[in-house]
Amino acid sequence: MSEHAIEFLRGWIGEKVQCQPSQARIDKQAETLARECAAKAAEVGIPLEDIQEEVGDIQELIASRLEEAAEADEHQQASSKAAE
Repeated sequence: MSEHAIEFLRGWIGEKVQCQPSQARIDKQAETLARECAAKAAEVGIPLEDIQEEVGDIQELIASRLEEAAEADEHQQASSKAAE
């Protein structure tokens, strides 16, 4: 994948991926964000195939990032409660 495509994907995911509280919401949000990402990549001239060649299914990648964000948020909330 080109460096331009990698930078685009990292930036886009960082901007769009936010914590989601449940797996059902994560799956739905990942599907929506994957469509948005593909559309935005096309707008800037990056073929979806270039991204998928490097990372595989972008919906799965986004879902993974959403799960990580949710876990980090849960950990942070647990730490905050323990400190109280």
